[in-house]
Amino acid sequence: MKQLGRMVLYVVLILIAGVALAPLVWMLSASFMPSGQASSFPPPFLPRQLTWEHYTSLFTRLNLARYLFNSAFLSVSVTVISLLVNSMAGYAFAKYRFRARDSMLKFLITSMVIPAQVTMLPLFLMLNRMGFINTYMGVIIPGMASIFGIFLIRQYALSIPDSLIEAARIDGAGDFRIYWSLILPLCKPILITLAIFTFMGTWNDFLWPLIVMTDDSMYTLPVAIANLSGEHVQDTELMMAGSVITIAPVLILFAVVQKYYISGIMAGGLKE
Repeated sequence: MKQLGRMVLYVVLILIAGVALAPLVWMLSASFMPSGQASSFPPPFLPRQLTWEHYTSLFTRLNLARYLFNSAFLSVSVTVISLLVNSMAGYAFAKYRFRARDSMLKFLITSMVIPAQVTMLPLFLMLNRMGFINTYMGVIIPGMASIFGIFLIRQYALSIPDSLIEAARIDGAGDFRIYWSLILPLCKPILITLAIFTFMGTWNDFLWPLIVMTDDSMYTLPVAIANLSGEHVQDTELMMAGSVITIAPVLILFAVVQKYYISGIMAGGLKE
């Protein structure tokens, strides 16, 4: 009876996974179909003939390589800078004693309930005054720090024994040396987790790059694909090829570092 219940559970899980994966599998399949085949009724699930023409067209005729570079450069830059800033702030909130520390932390956590769309107008006006509209910095600056990242690292850093930090100070290490040589290596799991969150969030972000970028050559992949869908609305296979290129890097990244991602989430959630 117990084995039967387990088999039923496995079957249900497999069915749910199949339903979730079916659109992704069809997207990949349709990207290799000849033009017009995906629009036929009923739409075929597998291509009758494999073709690379849509991928070739994206890079030769539609300059997708430029948009791919923009997304990669912005995602990597925002991830690296935000890890540095968030880790410093999270460590300070966890281990330093200063006036109004707890009040500041409560204020930051409370502000997480404010929708991001509410802050877009004042943020846009500030960046416009600074001359960062239609520049890479217009995307990088808002992503340099996040309340979620600070809180996540702060929760993890609380588990680091104060005795380790005191021992490092006795050995003559300064504050930055302790942070760089001791705190960062110990926070590796949560840093990898935050890096995945940040990279995926920046890579998939559509609204803010659309607002802050006015030059076509500065567009990121999601914005470029959205514009492409408007110009080639009937070319389903071309749209599917662009979608595959857009989601492939984040899927590969997650597959490579998922072990650290899961361990970081579990550890960060258990620290008090």
